[in-house]
Amino acid sequence: MDRNVQEVFSSTLIPEENIATMKYGAQMEKGQMKSALSDGDTQNYDLDHGFSRHLFDDDCHSGIEIMPCQPSISNHIRILLLDRDSRSHSYSIEVSMDELDWIRVIDHSRYLAHVSRYIQIVGTHNTVNKSFHIVALERMFTNKAFTLEEGLIVPMENIVNTADSASMIEGVSRGQNTLLKEDTKNSDWDSGYTCHQLGSGTIGVQLSQSYIIGSMWLLLWDCEDQSYSYYVEVSTNQQQWTTVAKRTKVTCKSWQSVTFERQSTSFIRIVGTHSTANKVFHYVHFECPEQQSSQKEENSEELGTGDTSLAPSGNSLPSSPGSSSYSAIQQHR
Repeated sequence: MDRNVQEVFSSTLIPEENIATMKYGAQMEKGQMKSALSDGDTQNYDLDHGFSRHLFDDDCHSGIEIMPCQPSISNHIRILLLDRDSRSHSYSIEVSMDELDWIRVIDHSRYLAHVSRYIQIVGTHNTVNKSFHIVALERMFTNKAFTLEEGLIVPMENIVNTADSASMIEGVSRGQNTLLKEDTKNSDWDSGYTCHQLGSGTIGVQLSQSYIIGSMWLLLWDCEDQSYSYYVEVSTNQQQWTTVAKRTKVTCKSWQSVTFERQSTSFIRIVGTHSTANKVFHYVHFECPEQQSSQKEENSEELGTGDTSLAPSGNSLPSSPGSSSYSAIQQHR
């Protein structure tokens, strides 16, 4: 019998259930602080405890290795990285039947479902130190439909929200992650918006992972008759940025539809360049990809078009939308 066929017949298939748990005999074979990864606790952790880790080495042979009690078919792995500060991680995931031959499954479009016993997560970069930290891991076979492109998920629903672990990393608002909330009705002169000072700031969002995206849906502050100009950039590493919308020489109001050639994206920043009211850019809500509902279409204004000018970025300062004065409000990383 062919080895691959034999592996399929000897493997287990348990749809929609995490098999990387002690219930199914999973255990951590390699890495430090092993007990943290198997306890299932995704709430009680900080920078000192509640995570497993491995140290980086020059040849990337070290890693965190997890072994279920028996080979299993899976097409879905979900991990919780240490996120109690502003650090970001880079990593790869490999699977194996015998710990000798490893297959890297970072290109998920080629490996939708794979029979394996061992999983190895190899950290390659950490923006804070030389360790890779992981709090929890889920492994399962799912029947949920998903679209893949270049090995990355093409989301169908909005991923810019706290439920999908997106976070606001630049910009000023009175509440935490105001920009990521679903509330588009309760913005006024004092709250419900995020802002930055023109010429010295941006509004930035970090997604939980890289996705393939090609559209966005923005709501500019619209409690009175004022308009804005802006541009939008995306990046996978915060170093190289691609401009996907240039609306710096037109006046834009209310809902804005932004479409562009689909590309991998981890970071998004919106930079205001002009306001008819004051020297601050105000922004209420953001969705990606674009979620065109009838309610938004009814409330939408004429959408801006593009040009080629850019503006500098920097630290943001707060201001009420209709005021030319500045007042100190909480800044979020």
